[in-house]
Amino acid sequence: MGSSKMEGSSTPALRRDPYEVLSVSRDSSDQDIKTAYRKLALKYHPDKNASNPEASELFKEVAYSYGILSDPEKRRQYDMAGFEALDADGMDMEVDLSNLGTVNTMFAALFSKLGVPIKTTISATVLEEALNGTVTIRPLPIGTSCSAKVEKQNAHFFGVTISEEQAESGIVVRVTSASQSKFKLLYFEQDPNGGYGLALQEDSEKTGKVTSAGMYFLHFQVYRMDSTVNALAMAKDPDAAFFKRLEGLQPCEVSDLKAGTHIFAVYGDNFFKPASYTIEALCAKTYEDSTSKLQDIESQILRKRNELRQFETEYRKALARFQEVTNRYTQEKQTVDELLKQRDTIHSAFTVARSTVIATSSGSGHFSNGSSSRILGDDFKAESPGEDGTPESKDKSSKKKWFNLNLKGSDKKT
Repeated sequence: MGSSKMEGSSTPALRRDPYEVLSVSRDSSDQDIKTAYRKLALKYHPDKNASNPEASELFKEVAYSYGILSDPEKRRQYDMAGFEALDADGMDMEVDLSNLGTVNTMFAALFSKLGVPIKTTISATVLEEALNGTVTIRPLPIGTSCSAKVEKQNAHFFGVTISEEQAESGIVVRVTSASQSKFKLLYFEQDPNGGYGLALQEDSEKTGKVTSAGMYFLHFQVYRMDSTVNALAMAKDPDAAFFKRLEGLQPCEVSDLKAGTHIFAVYGDNFFKPASYTIEALCAKTYEDSTSKLQDIESQILRKRNELRQFETEYRKALARFQEVTNRYTQEKQTVDELLKQRDTIHSAFTVARSTVIATSSGSGHFSNGSSSRILGDDFKAESPGEDGTPESKDKSSKKKWFNLNLKGSDKKT
């Protein structure tokens, strides 16, 4: 909801003070920063300086600086601790699809499909045509909708005319795509030269089975959710995916519209094909209950964001403590297992079998106790020779005696 800042960029190799890059003072207002950025972004945009590599680098520097100063939290961090504070969280990256080429566009599309958030810039041609006032504007009356397809890196412009009563009640402009196309919802302000300057931008987000974007001018502060905020930090730290989730809330710079005609546009942000969309303009008067609920839920989310910031500190302390005791648990378990193993080894030393083996292996004729002597004596007797000195003669003698006894018994019976 609300608006995002126009464009960011990857981090320049050599970083200058963002205030110096945009030629603004440290106490400049958001509007001053936005105006300075617009002029420099159009001046150095790659579309207008294809043969000038230096301009491309300057454009990146301007976009990077604006990405810091246009975000209240990042601006606060920079003012307090410079670039180091920003490096800790990582900065987002935006790409210009019109300047990528087919191969790089395919890679960007693949990463986007895999869920990697990729920000894209708006074509300088679209911005320049709007600034020159040469765009075609279609009327979009309040309470109506319009469905169409817009080519990639192109825009359809709409004029929404509102009355005093409607302006007082509040206005909502929403865009949805049942085909889940990627697009940007743009809002333009009247420029002194007669054209239109980009003021607000809302990237489409997947919500259920559709992609959608909306701007809510309801006389109270509304926010949009930027899913790319802290994406790098969240990739490095899974816990951050939860704790930083609400950090993507970005305040909308415009909370109400005056009576008159206002210019909106739908920008095709697909990588290859046109974007299908439906845009509608609504007066909040017929949605008073939803408006009240939205204001309440925004307040709850902001409070929850502050609570999570405090809870994250507690959680990480507890997690560190948990890891500490978990490591100790592992060490103590290993120690106990080792002590019990040593104890079992000592117990096993107290055994007769072990003494017998030692005695036998040494060749000694003395036995450790009577039990062992008896066992060995029996074995010795069993292996002793018979009457003629051989085992065979002993067996024969036994058989003969047994035969004779049986015969004698038979004679007596007869």
